[in-house]
Amino acid sequence: MSTDSTTSVTATIAAAPETAHCAYDFAQLDVFAENPLEGNALAVFTDARGLSTEEMQALARETNLNETTFILPRDPQIERERGVRVRIFLTTEEVPFAGHPTLGTASWLYWNHPVLRGAEQITLDLGVGPIPVRFKPSQACEHGVFGTMKQNDPTFGEIRDSTEDRAALAAALNLSVDDLAPDLPAQIISTGMLFCIVPLRSMEVAARLQISPHVARAYLNRIGAKFFHCITRAHTDSGADWHARMQFDTGEDPATGSASGCTIAYLVRHGLAASGQPIVIEQGVEMLRPSRIHVSATIENNVVTKVFVGGRTIHVASGRFFLP
Repeated sequence: MSTDSTTSVTATIAAAPETAHCAYDFAQLDVFAENPLEGNALAVFTDARGLSTEEMQALARETNLNETTFILPRDPQIERERGVRVRIFLTTEEVPFAGHPTLGTASWLYWNHPVLRGAEQITLDLGVGPIPVRFKPSQACEHGVFGTMKQNDPTFGEIRDSTEDRAALAAALNLSVDDLAPDLPAQIISTGMLFCIVPLRSMEVAARLQISPHVARAYLNRIGAKFFHCITRAHTDSGADWHARMQFDTGEDPATGSASGCTIAYLVRHGLAASGQPIVIEQGVEMLRPSRIHVSATIENNVVTKVFVGGRTIHVASGRFFLP
């Protein structure tokens, strides 16, 4: 693999045990990372042909990362026309779209695909349809590669801003109503996955966020969203414009590309970010996995469109799983 060998930590690939019949190579990548061992880790199985859905899910549990992807190679002509087929799994279920798996998997293909290697644009064929990722050439001093995905146009759900809504929302987040931004509503938005975007009053509130999983899940199920994405303005000396946290039933995500697309759509629609102007969202700071997510969106004829989410991907490990 043509990555920076001075910063990659390559796992030793052991000889196949006698009981193994099939071996599946994987790469581990840090996505939305400025340096190795930052950002959101991703496992990519580089050729998943022969694996059943059940085996993919079991391997995603085994990696125990927030997401694991499986590349299903096809005829090069089909891949040029329709994109490279990729499936995305959480440890608990398959999902049709997620941001950091899309960017990370496309980056691995940028380095390694027999035909598309080094291409300016690589399209993934996902459960939500084709998602293109564009790359800019790396400078010699840079880690990894910088890519930007174009997400689907956002759909906007109802605004949760009544007194009753705000009280229920605060309870689901294990916060008080005063901890919510007083002049900004929560709203359900999707560019492929439904998030409830929740503006918080301050960085101090974000720092002590600790959702109650069962209460939060019951609220999310009731309103029809998958996860919360909580945002507030970042410290002025952070180099970021907005600060985000995404806690879920079993932990926290250090970078959420799909939610970041929803967030920039929210910010542009509510006049908190300029149309077409790139901004930076920081995430994962509290987890000691700092992430930088570069986003922009455009309003055209009062419709939010052209949602772009980008960041850097760094290869940190390679390995092989042996299955009976």
